[in-house]
Amino acid sequence: MTRHDSRTSPRAGRTHRLGTHGTIGRREDDEGIADRLTDRPDHALVGIIRMPETTIGPARSIGRRIIGATLALVVTVVIVYLDRGGYSDTDGDALSLLDALYYATVSLSTTGYGDIAPVSQSARLVNILLITPLRVLFLIVLVGTTLEVLTERSRQAFKIQRWRSKVRDHVVVIGYGTKGRSAVTALLGDGADPSRIVVVDNDQNALETASSLGLVTVHGSGSRSDVLRVAGAQRARAIVVAPARDDTAVLVTLTARELAPKAQLVAAVREAENVHLLRQSGADSVVVSSETSGRLLGMATTTPSVVAMFEDLLSPDLGLAIAEREVERFEVGGSPRHLSDIVLGIVRDGALYRVDAPEADAIEEGDRLLYVKKVSSAQE
Repeated sequence: MTRHDSRTSPRAGRTHRLGTHGTIGRREDDEGIADRLTDRPDHALVGIIRMPETTIGPARSIGRRIIGATLALVVTVVIVYLDRGGYSDTDGDALSLLDALYYATVSLSTTGYGDIAPVSQSARLVNILLITPLRVLFLIVLVGTTLEVLTERSRQAFKIQRWRSKVRDHVVVIGYGTKGRSAVTALLGDGADPSRIVVVDNDQNALETASSLGLVTVHGSGSRSDVLRVAGAQRARAIVVAPARDDTAVLVTLTARELAPKAQLVAAVREAENVHLLRQSGADSVVVSSETSGRLLGMATTTPSVVAMFEDLLSPDLGLAIAEREVERFEVGGSPRHLSDIVLGIVRDGALYRVDAPEADAIEEGDRLLYVKKVSSAQE
């Protein structure tokens, strides 16, 4: 991808069409009027923050409830039958196993015809201490679907509270369109934990898709500081800015950099003439999606195999991939050109040096190597 510095574009004069100042003013007004999310308690954020849930199929869910109800019924039958001497029916006969099953069924379902009743003190005590709790359990199992809906908010509120108190060094992806989805795919392909990726977007359908991958989602505009605070941007390791519009990217970058001055902030724009605006807003790296795509399209007309190799390198889970690693102790002092890995560059004190640069002649302790690694066989 293309990484740009902060040099001013010769066409910078045309970037005034973004209308940044007017939009920022509207944003501040909106934040003043809107209910600040950071002032809300955790339970009030249910529906704004969504924690990933473990999905259970309907057949399995129903099966589990049936098994639970059956176990409660069996335990009740055993208890009643073992104490059958303390029960009496309307005919005065002793209770059989069928009578115990009948009594357990009508008792747990709260039907209670009254034709069989506990008459001894022990039988009545067992009814109070055991049969009644089993009756409640039986009813809970039968109406589990309704209770599941009622307790969903409580479970989500608890998860949100726990997540907000512990989340650190995560990645916030703002915008879950084509660019945002590709960024998440790359992160997951590199082994990132889905629960440590937070997606911020206004589109509920996009958030549903992200949630299905096990990602934490926040519903709201990434240009609002309270939305980013709810997403934990101030404690994030990295922030990916990938909205559909360049002017939105500028606003989001400004807001994110203010909240997270030390986070690695990567932004995507459509037009190269807006790169300097993103740089001035605080982006560490800017990727021009239209420029990169245009180059690949042009190269594909003459050297399609080069484009195919680029696609291979950009796919983290197939063929070859560009990776970064720490240097081994035995590699210190040697040349990166003599290693078995294909080294592309050296990262030293946060600066990248290509392998042909004079600074990369010898590997130093603390360096990191950018190299080409083999992910899988091309035939797999």
